[in-house]
Amino acid sequence: MKIHQISDRIYAMHADIKSDDLFEGIWPIPYGVSLNSYVVKGDKIAIIDLVRDWVGAPGELAGQLASVGISIKDVNYLILNHLEPDHTGWLKEFRAINPKVEIIATAKGIELVKSFYKIEDGLHAVKSGDLLDLGDGVSLEFIEAPNVHWPETMFTWAPRDGVLFSCDAFGSFGALGDRIFDDEFSDEEHVFFESESLRYYSNIVASFGLFVNRAIDKAAGLDIHVLAPSHGMVWRRDPSCIIERYSRYASYMEGPREKEIAVVWGSMYGNTERGLAAALQGIEDAGIPYSIHRVPNDDISWVLADAYRSEGILIAMPTYEYRVFPPMAYALDIFERKHIWYRKALRIGSYGWVGGAKKEYENAIAPLKWECLESVEWAGAPSDETLQLLYKRGKELAKAVKLVKAE
Repeated sequence: MKIHQISDRIYAMHADIKSDDLFEGIWPIPYGVSLNSYVVKGDKIAIIDLVRDWVGAPGELAGQLASVGISIKDVNYLILNHLEPDHTGWLKEFRAINPKVEIIATAKGIELVKSFYKIEDGLHAVKSGDLLDLGDGVSLEFIEAPNVHWPETMFTWAPRDGVLFSCDAFGSFGALGDRIFDDEFSDEEHVFFESESLRYYSNIVASFGLFVNRAIDKAAGLDIHVLAPSHGMVWRRDPSCIIERYSRYASYMEGPREKEIAVVWGSMYGNTERGLAAALQGIEDAGIPYSIHRVPNDDISWVLADAYRSEGILIAMPTYEYRVFPPMAYALDIFERKHIWYRKALRIGSYGWVGGAKKEYENAIAPLKWECLESVEWAGAPSDETLQLLYKRGKELAKAVKLVKAE
């Protein structure tokens, strides 16, 4: 990878991570992910955010620095907007190479530097409004943005060039290759990155919509020419695009959402699947689009992204040993953790000798405050009468979604 010039004083570095590893140990990255760091040069030099030692990322960073005549030992300040290890995992080694570098973070961030990496000296805590003068007319301002998505998070603002370094905020999954700027990608590629930014948001940031909105309000007061996150493309043609996208994602928490239905289903011997087909026909005849994922076959990462954006949820599952089908129990747990709230919902499913999933299911969705249609359960294969009822329920769910008012 090559280093990219944002302005005469600012450069973007990145390493594309293509690995079978799971992001955060949970989320697949089959299309990769970028780790972005930035260099700001005045009389002194600052690096904003680091990488972890992941698929050769530190070597990429060092090589890109060297290509513009900068050694790691030349760096005066290391600014850590966020202490999650994908941005700091190489910190101890970096500090060993350059023991004089001053590490800058929020007060909570400094505490994490101490606890994560056992570094005690050369640390400087900053708060909103604090400035770092790099000399030669170049300065940086710090803006606290807590809980986007860790409590120590901040933005770094370069007023001279209008560049906002936002770390995980406004980020996306997806490797970039040798292009990093939004104006270097085609419309078709932007469609892909929009889907990966939604998946990234729903997987990583969804629990913190209130704080995302607060961060967006802070960004609104800045004259942003370039928005530079630590994952995904750098926005220089239209920074408002990704800001507006994140604003829309944040609105999905309380609603309204897209007038679609996320269908999440599992079946042991085909009986639930047969019933689901009837419900789906009802949805289709009502004219509401739907996404569909089978668990455990489809990874929860994609299930979550579609559930997060959709106004309606259809859960189709068999009873398993008197309880919820285990892969669905996991999906419901993730929905609770990521605040998939206030949906129009329907549960259907077959059972063998007796039902029993009802109580566990209702306990699982109670925190989600779903508005539920009457469930449909049946023993063994669905009868013609049951199929008619399932068709009716699917149509009712679609109509409930259609009637949700846009704000």
